[in-house]
Amino acid sequence: MTATLEIGAVVTDAAGTITGWHRVCPVDELELAWGEAALISGRQVAIFRTAPGEVFAVAHEDPATGAHVMARGIIGSRGTRPTIASPLHKEVYDLETGECFGTAELRLETFNTRISDGFVEVEL
Repeated sequence: MTATLEIGAVVTDAAGTITGWHRVCPVDELELAWGEAALISGRQVAIFRTAPGEVFAVAHEDPATGAHVMARGIIGSRGTRPTIASPLHKEVYDLETGECFGTAELRLETFNTRISDGFVEVEL
């Protein structure tokens, strides 16, 4: 569990990241089935629009290598579960849970998303 520090109306975690919902970009600026990297309160996040009203956000850092490349991964699915495959070693992760299908020890950090007034928002 990460400790949080509250400063007025701003909440930060132990690393100084401002937590809560962050407006990132208009949803229409994201191409379908394509990833984009965003810097949100000092965190590198990969954002994917998989359908007109469906957006996912995960850590941009590849859990297997530590390289910041996940926005360049390959979107797919395992049954009904949306996935992202790392562009480096092709490890496949569930976009909703971060579970790695190939290596149980690996997990991709995921973030809640929502679309509000036409903008993508990510919760850190």
